[in-house]
This record gives sequence, structure tokens and C-alpha cells, in this order.
Amino acid sequence: MYLALYRKYRPAAFADVVSQPHVTRTLQNEVSQGKTAHAYLFTGSRGTGKTTCAKILAMAVNCEHPIDGDPCHECESCRAIAEGATLDVMEIDAASNNGVDNIRQLREEANYTPAQCRYRVYIIDEVHMLSDGAFNALLKIMEEPPPHVKFILATTEVHKIPVTILSRCQRFDFHRIRAEDIAKRLLYIADNEPFTLTEDAASLIARLSDGGMRDAISLLDQCASFSNEITAQTVVDAAGVAGRDDLFALTDCVIRTDAAGAIEQIGVLYEKAKDLSVLLSELCVHFRNLMLVHTMKDVSAVLTVSPEEEARIKEQAASLPLSSVLSALTQMRETLDQMGKTADRRLLLELCFVRLCTPSLNRDETAMLSRLDRLEATVRTLRETGIPVQTGTPAQTAAVTAQHPESEPAAVPKPTAEPTLSTPPQAQSSPVIIPETPEAPSEQAQPEQVQPEQMQSEQTKPEPVQPARVQPAHEILPFAQWDEVLLLLAKTGGPLYGILQSARAFTDGVTIYIDSSSAFAASMFKQEGNAAKFLDAAEQVTGVRYKLRVKGAKAKKVQADPLLDVLKKAQDAGVEIHTEA
Repeated sequence: MYLALYRKYRPAAFADVVSQPHVTRTLQNEVSQGKTAHAYLFTGSRGTGKTTCAKILAMAVNCEHPIDGDPCHECESCRAIAEGATLDVMEIDAASNNGVDNIRQLREEANYTPAQCRYRVYIIDEVHMLSDGAFNALLKIMEEPPPHVKFILATTEVHKIPVTILSRCQRFDFHRIRAEDIAKRLLYIADNEPFTLTEDAASLIARLSDGGMRDAISLLDQCASFSNEITAQTVVDAAGVAGRDDLFALTDCVIRTDAAGAIEQIGVLYEKAKDLSVLLSELCVHFRNLMLVHTMKDVSAVLTVSPEEEARIKEQAASLPLSSVLSALTQMRETLDQMGKTADRRLLLELCFVRLCTPSLNRDETAMLSRLDRLEATVRTLRETGIPVQTGTPAQTAAVTAQHPESEPAAVPKPTAEPTLSTPPQAQSSPVIIPETPEAPSEQAQPEQVQPEQMQSEQTKPEPVQPARVQPAHEILPFAQWDEVLLLLAKTGGPLYGILQSARAFTDGVTIYIDSSSAFAASMFKQEGNAAKFLDAAEQVTGVRYKLRVKGAKAKKVQADPLLDVLKKAQDAGVEIHTEA
């Protein structure tokens, strides 16, 4: 008769229990020193060894010749308990025996001395399922049990147990088993069975088991029935989960904002009968790994993946800002919660990825921060490659206009073709405008042109001149580093800072256009050295040697119209005058 692997390889001694040394060491010492308590409470997630330790403890306290706190498995008591041939060790399922009558029967039996063993041991599994009346009935005998009775309670939901019961037990919390420990145990089992198991497959099974050894061994048993050579692909096929390549492919769709590609990939997995809720759970784990890469210095100790997968995860994390990862995790968790309430899981998953791949659809704060991080990363990358980037939005232009309501918006023309002999390489390349730019200034109002002295002297040389590239009007934007240039001018002193405080500046990547409400701005730059001083400051801030144009306010001159004078004289003489529109 075939025996399931998780039963066949159930630990028979405390030393065989995996990843619970704080529990096994304490129990061993209590048994070896003869200081065992009358009631124990084992709590923890499923498959972590609660029932296994309870059975080993029941065998150890009744063993005639214990070895360092472990049962000998040779004496009559150990063999009877192992074979289930004694009534002195009772395992009760509280899920189906949760009434008051069941506990009353237990209390009556507990008064009788053991028939074969030293102690009567009651193992109550899933004890949180007992009713309130059953707990009250159990309380009295647990408070003052007969000397030959011991209780071992096991539960996955310790918060449901009354405090009065908890206070009468020694409590042991079982931890989730580490993935590497599960993988080692699986490889050990495979060495003793007629099938092979690769390390990648063992790691994948360990990750899917979520810290439960029983789940991992059961999945191994399932894979062994599927194929005698168990690889990672065998686990994917047998368990109906998505492969690691599918997770990376879907994440790449999010990075590229490729909604169509994500939907196509989901369709392929759906046709393969993959469990979409399991797929989304795996994606949550994958994005958690991306989050850990962003937040931890040494992430290798936390990621339970191969070195090759770790490199791919770090590569994807570098392409996806932390805010995007957090936003994606939030949406995935919300979608996963909704999947339990509807049968159309495919639609929910597709909606989730359409939102993830279309950031403009998300209006929450996390999504907005994600979009801002993407924009900043793009600007930083372009600047690192030497491409001049001009940043500005219509909102920024409106804010500048609001600060200067007394003047009209700057009428900055498109640069005309003029001689340039020392245009820097940065200015010659086409600027990148991020994001969409405001409308181009009107060409009707032409500002006065002021050439720096050194540029005027160069223009008199008989060298061949090259016309400057005419920038499209839509590329003229507010000068983003204007405040930094003014701050630098303030440190160097001089009247320029005072004159330019109320001015506005624009640029097309080649020329800086200054629009000032002061009538002295143009004349100030005509004075020797001021234009060069301003351009030196701008170059120090931006690294670009710009050209300069200045538009200052002009005093309005009222000129008398001769025709009006003639009409006035005619009216004074009594001549009738008719006007036509």
C-alpha cells in the first residue's frame, strides 16, 4: 500500500523537525529533566510541525528509555503509540468534535489511569474550533488535571482561544520554515526515492509552499507522479503555476507600458489553464522582490532565487521606480481580494494590467509619484548622455505671469539666422522638451537685440559664417535655471541682480531671451562687460555657452496727429464735419 511522502518522511525525533530549534530544544530538555508541563499550546501556520512535535512529545513522555529527550522507538510504549494501538494517547479533531458533550466525555475518560503508558495524553488539533461551552468545560480539568493527564493543544488561530485557556498552557510559536531548509529536505527525500529532483525545482517548490513543509512534500509527491525527472518546468506543468519567465515577461510589459502585450501574455497563460489567482500571488511575490532591491543594501540574503534570477530582478528594479513598484503592489493586492468574489478572474487581471501599463489612468497619490519618478529618470538619463533638456510646463509659465501681472507675456521670437562662430556642442544638438510645451510666443513684438562685446568683435573677422539652426517656435520655454543664475549674480555683486530680479527669461537651447519691465535693462547690458558677466554665470550653472537677447520697457511718446489739429480748426470755424467708420 502506497504511503504519502509527507507521512512516510514525518520526523520521528525532535532533531528531525526542521527550522524549529527554539521549540524542539526546550521540549527535549523538559523531557530529559523530567519537568514536563501538564498543558502545552502549539501555534503557527499550517505545515510547520505542530502535530508532529505533539506526537513526538506524547511518545517521549511515555518512553521507557528516552535518549536525550527523544523517544527510543524500541520500547513497547513507543511501538504502541507509533502503531496507534493504545488508547492512552488520543488525537482529537476539534473541528468535528467541538461540542460540550465531546469535552464532557473527555473529562470522564481522563479520570481513569492509563492502561498501558505512563500518561494519558490528549492532542486536540485545531482547538480554536471548540465552542464557548466546550472551552468552559475544558477549562476546569486543564486547571487541575489528574497527575497522569497531559494536554497538547494545536491551532493556527491562537487569537480565538480564550485567555483563561492560554494562561494555563506553555505556549510555543512555530515559525514559517525557511525556503532553503525546505529545499534541502526535499532533496534529501529525492535521494531516497526512485525519482530525481533538480535544485531549481526544489527551490521553486519551496517558494510555492509558503513556509509549510507538508505543502512542499505534497507538491513533490504530485510532481513525482507527473514525471520521474522533476525539473522546474515539471513543477510549473504539474502545479499549474506560471513560470519565472512569464513573471519577468509581464513585469517587462509594465516597464514598457505595453498593455496589449500584457493582455496577450495573460491570454496565453489562461489557455494553458493556469490558475490566475495563483499567478497574481506569484506576481505579488515578484514585485515584493523588486521592492526589496530598492530598499535593502544586501538583498541576496532575502531573495530566495538563483543568482541568474537575482540579476534579472535587479535589472528590472533599475528600470522601475520604487513608487511604481508600490503602486503595482497595491493594485495587485486589491485585485487579488476581488478575485475571491467573482468568477471572471481573467477580466479582473486584464483590468489590473491595463491600469499598471497606462499610468495616466491612475489618479491616486502613489500613481502620480510613480509618473513623476519616470519623468525624472528620463530627464536624468538624457542629461547624462549630454543631450540638453529643457523642463517646463504651462503651469510654470502661468505662475511666472501671475507674479508679474503688470507686464504682458514675453514676446520672444524664433531665433533668426545669424552668424555663430562659437556655438557649443550642447547647443547644436536638438533639445528634448519634457513634457508638452506651452504655445509659442508671438512673433509680432520683436525684442531689442544686444550682442555681447566679444561676439560683436568676432563678427568683424573675415571668417566664413554659418547660419544658426532655426529652432521651431514650440521649443522656446521658460529658462529653468533662471533663479540659480540670479543667485550666482547676487553673490558676485553689481547692479545686474537688481535689474534682473523682476525680469523673465526664456531659452530655445541656443539663446537666452530676457524680458524686463525696466527701461534700463537693455542699456545696462550695453555697458562694457555686463553681457559677458551674465553669460559666464549662465554657463557656470548650465554648462552651455548661450547667446543673449534683451527686451526692455520703453517710455511711451505721445505724438500730436496733424489731422486732428486741422479738424479742430475747422470745427472752430463752423464747418460741418461728417465722419465715416
